[in-house]
Amino acid sequence: MSDDQDVRWLDPAEQRAWRAYIVASLRLRQRLHRELTESHGISLADYEVLVCLNLAPDRCTRMTELAALLGSTKSRLSHQIGKLEAAGLVTRRPDPEDKRGVLTELTDAGQHVLDKAAPTHVRGAREHLIDLLTPDEQTAVATAFTRVLEHLDDVEGRRDTLT
Repeated sequence: MSDDQDVRWLDPAEQRAWRAYIVASLRLRQRLHRELTESHGISLADYEVLVCLNLAPDRCTRMTELAALLGSTKSRLSHQIGKLEAAGLVTRRPDPEDKRGVLTELTDAGQHVLDKAAPTHVRGAREHLIDLLTPDEQTAVATAFTRVLEHLDDVEGRRDTLT
């Protein structure tokens, strides 16, 4: 028996929704990345790290938690944090409560970069997504993707990635 027999293939409406999501989300991230790099010399991925650290208590969190929040692998995040650390935007140190763990902290310089870049990012998020949606569509998007994240958290055995 072939695995193809057990596949619920996408019908045209489902295919249209899937392709629109894939292409639009990729192009949206590319656009937001371009706006941040051109205006502030920071990538979207680096901006997202700074945001997560800014939201953490004392602007500091464990690398494993940060990787989960960003949907990143530990090795990819470690490389990224190394670049941010070399730029003076974050620091790393051993976790005093768990010597195997590493804490990453947003520096004052990192906070400054974040404060300068945030208006550019918010303008882009509004212009390229939020303001294109009605309030009901915004609610529907939030509801749908919260459900997707909760499902992925369950499948991957993670805690809630939205907090």
